[in-house]
Amino acid sequence: MSACSLKESSPTNKSSLDSTLQVKAISILENKLTELNALSGQAIIMEVQTGHIKAMVGLEKKDSANYQPCKNFFQAHESALMHPISILAALETGKVKLTDMVDVGDGSYSVQDRELKDHNWHRGGYGEISIKQGLASSSNIAVYKTMEKAFGDDAQAYFNLLNNMSYGKPDSIAGIANLKPAYFVTPKNSGWSDTAFAWFCIGYNQTITPIQMLTFYNAIANSGKMVQPQLYKDSTTVINPQIASQANIDSLKQALEYVVTDGLGQPAKSDKVQIAGETGTVQLEDGSYIVEFCSYFPAHAPQYSIIVSIHKDGLPASGGLMAGDVFRQIVDYMNE
Repeated sequence: MSACSLKESSPTNKSSLDSTLQVKAISILENKLTELNALSGQAIIMEVQTGHIKAMVGLEKKDSANYQPCKNFFQAHESALMHPISILAALETGKVKLTDMVDVGDGSYSVQDRELKDHNWHRGGYGEISIKQGLASSSNIAVYKTMEKAFGDDAQAYFNLLNNMSYGKPDSIAGIANLKPAYFVTPKNSGWSDTAFAWFCIGYNQTITPIQMLTFYNAIANSGKMVQPQLYKDSTTVINPQIASQANIDSLKQALEYVVTDGLGQPAKSDKVQIAGETGTVQLEDGSYIVEFCSYFPAHAPQYSIIVSIHKDGLPASGGLMAGDVFRQIVDYMNE
């Protein structure tokens, strides 16, 4: 995962970046990357209603021990921040609600010839929990069992909903070179196997950039209205006026608040303002990890959305403890 060079602003376009916040975000992220001996990291801060990017930081470790500004913001990767998005699609079918119970058993679940596991499988799993609790505990099995109930064998209905919700947008952002659309790794045979579908809905078999993921979470914060992220203070562009029903957006917002008050997002909790968000941890094919936290605040009247994404080798790897801590420090600074 890489991060950043931004094109120079033209004389007629005033940058949306807050230079003081940019400097502080660089410092906070660099300290955490150094502590973790991480490979790279990104932190992006956006205004919820306008899409104006207030800070956009990318750092990566070069040959030297020091972190350097990265050369792109468009490198995509798999992301466990997919969990709430899949759940929102399931809610849209009307076949599930967040209070529904799912049995995730001992934390290991067979899907055809593969084992889908929760992070605590070696400790015996979570047993029977609500879908809301499944989100709060980043349960892969809870998400997949919810998808089974909502979509059955009709994986295409799920992908149609993702498309309707503008998942993976935007395709381009002025001032950021070569932003690629989210990429779905389609199986070689026609249609989606249960296994491919199971791993897709928890964030694998696809790639997406952090800025695209932030755009979706920002839409949740913005009561369903997806706006174009922008580095210049142009007029706000609406990508999708309503990505999902207001009732389901409201339900998901409550669940994302619960992630931070009671779930794995607790390390991101701030004493200064109420937070709502989600943690994510995925292991890439090369064995390295992406740990992330995507959130917005204040939870009940969101003004800013933030994504923190860190690429590191080896365990431990925790979206909440690592990326969530960067998020909390940035939020505390913004609310001093």
